Amino acid sequence: MSVTTTSPTVPISGLPVRGTVFSETMLGTLRLDDEVRTRRVRLDLTVSADRLLRLLGTTEARATGRIRITGWDDDPHVEGELEISPLARRRIRYRVRFTADGRRLTLDGWKSVTPRRPVASMTVLPYTLREDGARIGTGTLHFPLGTHLLPFLAGFRFPRREDPAAFLASRWRGEPGRAEVWYTTVTDPDTGSGLWLHHELTAPADGSEPYAHGWAVVFPHDGPVRHARFGPARWTPSEPGFSADGVTVRPGRLTGTAGGGALHWDLAERPVDGPLFTFPRWAWRRPLLPAAQMLPAARSLYEGTFTHDGRTLTFTGAPGASARIYGHGNAHRWSWLHADLGGGDVLEIVAAVSTRPGLRRLPPLVFLRLRRHGRGWPRRAERPAVGWAGAGRFHADIDLPTWAVTGRSGLRRIRVEVTQPTDRTLVLDYTDPDGRHATCRNSERADVHVLLERWWFGGWRTEEEWTLDGTAHAEVGTR
Repeated sequence: MSVTTTSPTVPISGLPVRGTVFSETMLGTLRLDDEVRTRRVRLDLTVSADRLLRLLGTTEARATGRIRITGWDDDPHVEGELEISPLARRRIRYRVRFTADGRRLTLDGWKSVTPRRPVASMTVLPYTLREDGARIGTGTLHFPLGTHLLPFLAGFRFPRREDPAAFLASRWRGEPGRAEVWYTTVTDPDTGSGLWLHHELTAPADGSEPYAHGWAVVFPHDGPVRHARFGPARWTPSEPGFSADGVTVRPGRLTGTAGGGALHWDLAERPVDGPLFTFPRWAWRRPLLPAAQMLPAARSLYEGTFTHDGRTLTFTGAPGASARIYGHGNAHRWSWLHADLGGGDVLEIVAAVSTRPGLRRLPPLVFLRLRRHGRGWPRRAERPAVGWAGAGRFHADIDLPTWAVTGRSGLRRIRVEVTQPTDRTLVLDYTDPDGRHATCRNSERADVHVLLERWWFGGWRTEEEWTLDGTAHAEVGTR
């Protein structure tokens, strides 16, 4: 069990406040009512509350994570709620939902806190497994004190958390030669289909009228990629978000149509993590670099529908994320990755070669952020791009159908290999504010392999490894 803290959602005009996030691992068993054998269970949760924990009161919290049950497929998209009330009600209640063996199940139980055995009672979770409200089994989970107590104590932090909606407001202040993007990528866990919604404001470098445009793309698991554009339309500043040609991006909601109604969507967005700055935070606040990218929430869940070609995809708790870009336009060459690694872990990469004279001859600058167990690595966003402390910059080998990023920071090193199969990749043209064109090759059904290693007693040892099959979001751009 490890704890990190973050802050709750606050009004756009409010100041950041502090909340609590902790990561917990529990091991145990499950016995189904219609089976004699006992199954082994591992539950990894990241729990986030919109306030500091109230030891004398009750704190409501959200939970996401991963569950592994012997004989069933893993579910990396567990979600639910906790009621943390160790003194007021003398219990910590868990209600988490997951999919296993094709069934939607709920794990419901609580730790009963007793003064006589406070440590033991707070580390044992008896639970009931339910399907459609009916009991189908029981079990017990234990927090392994011997191996997880020290990481729990060492991981206790109080970082601030900002409202994701605060980052939806337009950054553009009337300057010519600017491009601003709001984009969302989603994976449907039921069908494996991917979704990409791109919303863009372009202010031409010649000072002509700014315009809004974009596109919607669906990557079905059983058919060809389908896309349609909307706009260009006149840009009219409005409330935080994007609005043009009947397409809107608002806090908590995305709606619109493209291709004359051929594609239609209505999605509710629920952030389940704090902002993630792929570039340094200062680069987003002060536009000193040619462009900067960030995620208002590193992970979000989506509910709603997307209709194409007479078919309707219904999203229920679908994982994904929205991101923001602001700058002078597209890079000379670039690659991008968003990978939900499961269990609350997420990886974001931008590698790019600038269009500016002199910088164009340099190898790609890499900005990589791995949020693992609620903590960011490398500690500073500049680290992969500039290199210091005896380690060089991170390196990107941009190519298709496979591209890779490698690098080292401190006692850890990482290798990321991304594959964008041709039949799951869409080719689209971009027009920059200066009128030049670029081509992107995007896939919301990419494959990725991530190897994270740690230097330990004179050698590199695998610390964690992830493999995503058709659920990574990736892009390569060229001129």
